[in-house]
Amino acid sequence: MQQALIFDMDGTLFQTDQILELSLEDTFNHLRSLNLWNSVTPIEKYRQIMGVPLPKVWEALLPEYSMEVREKTDAFFQERLIDNINNGNGALYPNVKEIFAYLKENNYSIYIASNGLTNYLSAIVKYYQLDNWVTETFSIQQIQSLNKSELVKTILKKFEIIDGAVIGDRLSDINAAKDNNLMAIGCRFDFSQEDELKQADLVIDDLIQLKTVFPKTNGILSS
Repeated sequence: MQQALIFDMDGTLFQTDQILELSLEDTFNHLRSLNLWNSVTPIEKYRQIMGVPLPKVWEALLPEYSMEVREKTDAFFQERLIDNINNGNGALYPNVKEIFAYLKENNYSIYIASNGLTNYLSAIVKYYQLDNWVTETFSIQQIQSLNKSELVKTILKKFEIIDGAVIGDRLSDINAAKDNNLMAIGCRFDFSQEDELKQADLVIDDLIQLKTVFPKTNGILSS
């Protein structure tokens, strides 16, 4: 049976930090222009919570602001992210396309499960033509609970998957794997945290290492 590999997007496939600072600075400049912010842009605080759904991001970055302000800020931020993607200011991590091509050639099915919103994910997939290899991309927007474990469960149910792995850089990815009885592969990349990675079944420093985990066979997981 074909194995399913479910990848996180931000901090795993896409180097979000390359557009993060630009987009966040644009957003807080916008808030300053509205006289709603008069301090430095909280980039470091965002880095610490990177990987959580955006509504929770704005709860953390704008805790004393109304829901209306948070929602408008979120919409502006999303626009800036997408503009920066389409302007080529972002980048995939090294070897993304190479490992995707390898996995596809060796009968592994590829999915993306992300806390990013649908339009944002679509912009990345389209710009980098990831749909050449990816069966389908799933956004946390599709799950009312905003729980990544439930998002992965949705993928498993839709495609009748019983075996595979979740590859990501944060604890939400690791938990999504374990909660669904899949292998948890942690990525020691920009936003990862060592205490979280310790809970993964396996940790990699480069996506190309997946070649040693998923061999040139009929798509059976290596153990």
